[in-house]
Amino acid sequence: MLAQPLISNGVRLIAQVVLFLLAGLTLSATEHPPVPTLHIPRVSRAPKITDFLNGTPREAEEVVTDFRQLDPGDGTPASQPNTAYLSYDNKNIYIAFICKDDPLLVRAHKAKRDNLLDDDRITISLDTFHDHRRVFWFDANLYGIQMDGINTDGVDDLSFDAVWYAEGRRLPDGYIVFATIPFRSLRFPNTAEQTWGIIIGRLIQRNNEFDTWPYVTHRRDPSWAGQGGNLQGISHIAPGRNMQFIPYGLFSTSHFLDIPPGGIPQIRQQNDARVGLDAKVVLRNAFTLDAAINPDFSQIESDDPQVTVNQRFEVYFPEKRPLFTENAQFFTTPENLFFSRRIADPQFGVRLTGKKDRWAMGVIAADDRAPGEGLAPTDPNFGRRANAEVVRLQREFGSESYLGVLVSSLDFAGSSNQVYSVDTRVRIKPAWFVEAQAIGSNTRQLNGERLSGPAYIAGLLHDGRNFTLHSVYTDRSPSFRSELGYIPRVDIRQLQNQLGYRWRPVRRGIVSFGPTLTTLVDWDRQGQLQDWQTQPGFVMELPRLTTFGFDRLDAFELFQNLGFREFQNHGHLDTQWLKWLAISSAYSWGTGVNYYPATGLKPFLADSSVGSLGFTFRPAPRIRFDQTYLYSRLATRGGDVPDGFSGQPVVFNNHVLRSKVNYQFTRELSLRLILDYDAVLPNSSLVALSESKRFAPDILFTYLLQPGTAVYVGYTDAYENMRLNPGLPPYLQPTSWPGTSVGREFFLKISYLFRP
Repeated sequence: MLAQPLISNGVRLIAQVVLFLLAGLTLSATEHPPVPTLHIPRVSRAPKITDFLNGTPREAEEVVTDFRQLDPGDGTPASQPNTAYLSYDNKNIYIAFICKDDPLLVRAHKAKRDNLLDDDRITISLDTFHDHRRVFWFDANLYGIQMDGINTDGVDDLSFDAVWYAEGRRLPDGYIVFATIPFRSLRFPNTAEQTWGIIIGRLIQRNNEFDTWPYVTHRRDPSWAGQGGNLQGISHIAPGRNMQFIPYGLFSTSHFLDIPPGGIPQIRQQNDARVGLDAKVVLRNAFTLDAAINPDFSQIESDDPQVTVNQRFEVYFPEKRPLFTENAQFFTTPENLFFSRRIADPQFGVRLTGKKDRWAMGVIAADDRAPGEGLAPTDPNFGRRANAEVVRLQREFGSESYLGVLVSSLDFAGSSNQVYSVDTRVRIKPAWFVEAQAIGSNTRQLNGERLSGPAYIAGLLHDGRNFTLHSVYTDRSPSFRSELGYIPRVDIRQLQNQLGYRWRPVRRGIVSFGPTLTTLVDWDRQGQLQDWQTQPGFVMELPRLTTFGFDRLDAFELFQNLGFREFQNHGHLDTQWLKWLAISSAYSWGTGVNYYPATGLKPFLADSSVGSLGFTFRPAPRIRFDQTYLYSRLATRGGDVPDGFSGQPVVFNNHVLRSKVNYQFTRELSLRLILDYDAVLPNSSLVALSESKRFAPDILFTYLLQPGTAVYVGYTDAYENMRLNPGLPPYLQPTSWPGTSVGREFFLKISYLFRP
């Protein structure tokens, strides 16, 4: 076998490249132009948006006009004039933007908070610890609709919801946005004189344009926070008594199908009333302690649709529950060792996160009722809870480099899983990084069996304006386990490379274009080749947020000791050419493996088709209609038809359809309606699937005054193609139409933010 020499050569090649870069480059940042500085004045009279509309003189302000393009140009002047006015007082920082433009061309909608990705808008980034790694950012459109988050090393955390204020007006020659950001909504050092990093900007969607001050570029530096200007002049401020409490009440009545382990299915009716308290306390302006009494782990927003049929590995669904999403970046490592959806049904939770100088820390602990509730009542562990804890500590050094450790533990009854990790990210040049992680795990299963094994990951990363390279080597032992992580596969040694190049012509009509290449090869720990892939492609970006591309995948896959030679052709088109219509589409055709053959059959290669089509229709600023359709199909192909079958019969068809309507009555009050339909239509003689059809309506009224203060009134239901037979087995009998309700719920949720 050539596996071991090849993997050794691959590792040796990465090591040689890393050593070459380390030898030829320094860990310090490359020389940059002098950092521009803003000196923001303190005012005794807070400015108002009407001052700018009426021409009323303001007390004092810093004025910024020199905005430059980040995209599509690189440092060229903004296509439309922008002016920003900055000042502050004891409680708030004030920033007003006057954006010149043709009002008929500006894209803006009255939407729910955080739904601004398609809109023209202004943006503010504040690096309050001036560490060039982590910024608070705030966006708003001309209607004052807000979106905010935290960006850490280029990764956005949208779960951050701060209390701040934005107003906007349409002007005859553009629009104005006025933002007020309270200091108590930020975290910053406890010093008399503050020096922050700052980037302010504007997005013009029809031009694919992002204008910033100061000049930010991907050509010399991929870092966002590292290119901010200095904000000076803020002194003798404090967040005050930075505590908040959110009491809530959740009242629901439900009608659902209960299938107890080993019992008889039945329709049950249940009323539930739950109250609780979420508390947040900021310690020394740096660390945030979140604690909860009967915490609110409800998920108001449902998961986006995905294809889950005939997937070899677990499908990833992102987390949406507040305790786990907020400050999630404190627990991030190259390998995903904390996937919080593993904690399915917690009752208690506590989290401590924060940053002091160059140290960052995150601690989270929660219980989970799901493992015990999923057992039969006769099981001795029925009703018992699991306990989960994660601790993360990180030390920064050099320029945008760090060394971190993470420890996690999950215990249930007599079983346990502990994971220990050390990871680092080293900046060896402005656009070049090395990442590495070493992990160990110890597992004791319920049957007493013990497992332990290591895992490693190492990568060389480059993100530039033109050239992109991600080269990552992963090594996981067969006995490695991370019960709280998202690790879809063990017993693997894998080398994956992603390369891309973008030409950015300085002319109208094309924003960028260029080739892409992805390669992958992996073996198990015994040297047996498992997979290889090559995927060349081409992508082009046009104005008005239009992108299209195509690629070709050729692959080999070993599954259940059977080798399969596969191919896929793929194309996609996404566009927002019209301000009231966005379209996304993709289609793949080729071959794929039937991973779940019917009893008596081995996995076999089949013809595969996968498609998606979606559009967003905005006939008016207040209304939004989203339509999503996902399609997947597997059919037998000549030469690979299992014995005993003739022709080329279909293996399965899967249709996933979602219709979603949002109507925004006011900035605070909205109505959302979702209709989901999912149909799996299998040939049960070829695939181990049962025919299923599911229809689910979901209605939600939301009154969101500010983060933490909200009223939700909702109704959800789910209908499936089955009939409950209370007589002899089978108790659940299939039908041709989803006519039986299996999960109906009406709920009222009220919460209130109290900040003493």
